[in-house]
Amino acid sequence: MREEEKKNSEEEREREYGEERKPESGGEGGVPSPLPGADLSLISLLSRSVDLKEGGTDFVPPKPYSREIFLFETHVAGTSHVENIVELEPSLKEGDRLVLVREPGNPYDGRAIRIQTKEGEKIGYVPRKDNIIFARLMDAGKVLFAVITEKEWDNDWLRIGIRIYMSE
Repeated sequence: MREEEKKNSEEEREREYGEERKPESGGEGGVPSPLPGADLSLISLLSRSVDLKEGGTDFVPPKPYSREIFLFETHVAGTSHVENIVELEPSLKEGDRLVLVREPGNPYDGRAIRIQTKEGEKIGYVPRKDNIIFARLMDAGKVLFAVITEKEWDNDWLRIGIRIYMSE
């Protein structure tokens, strides 16, 4: 923009707003905010949440967007080593949510993750070849769970397909 046009533009803004406009400190990366004194940072926008239900202006922290994140599809390992798997099988349904429990002291696998029903009945483990990332996530405090996608008998082995999810 030529110097004369820039000066005219500044004079027009001064006439419109009654004062010289300078970039607002709240803008992102030195870019002026569209509103005087506005701070458009994410934290600022989130902290402006107000309780409108009761007409108040008290701060109400934003609710987190809770969701379940699909991570991986695999099967339950070791079902043939579960003594009561034949009795448990009829109660296991597609869509059932299963609990994952870390077993860092497992003598066979330090990254072992036990899979059990909500009632606490062990049905097997996350396969050793698949558990390294899930063990690290769980050790970092993330909550993982599994959902049964299928089940079928293959001779004496109950194959249970699962999908592993992380709760956010």
